[in-house]
Amino acid sequence: MVDSIRKLKRNQVLKGENGGMQLLLTEDVAHLGKQGDLVEVKMGYGRNYLLPQGFATIPTQHNLKLLDRHKKRVQQAREAKIADLKVMAEQIARIPQLTIEANANEEGHLYGSVGEADISKTLKGKNLKVEPEMVKIEGLIKQCGLYEVDLSIGYDITTKVKVMVVPLKQDKK
Repeated sequence: MVDSIRKLKRNQVLKGENGGMQLLLTEDVAHLGKQGDLVEVKMGYGRNYLLPQGFATIPTQHNLKLLDRHKKRVQQAREAKIADLKVMAEQIARIPQLTIEANANEEGHLYGSVGEADISKTLKGKNLKVEPEMVKIEGLIKQCGLYEVDLSIGYDITTKVKVMVVPLKQDKK
């Protein structure tokens, strides 16, 4: 395969076993492959989508070298991001509990509900960049009380946070 790549002329497309074009993926593409994979796709898909969007390139020696360097940089960036996420998970684990005030009646039933966005907003108030998609709760919280909420921060890093939902304090006149 590498021998056939060396013999390619500039921008010449290498044909695969099934008659499609062979491309080198520069990004992960769902249902196709990971970055750095040599894949065979139909001509139209490669020419009209993968190449213009920058998801793939023609597999030449030069492009293989560039991709190798790019992979190293991406790996270093990924490792740095994982380290940052682990530090954030430790910071979240050190929080004894989050307190969220919500409108509720005397029995503790909320007029609305507390969801992922509310928990995310409270964590962002503590300078922790937790997006609503990272918060994993079953349904919505509709009653006052203490809840343990799972957070999936990314790269298989998870942590838990305790959320105390309390009634909103009303000023009596």
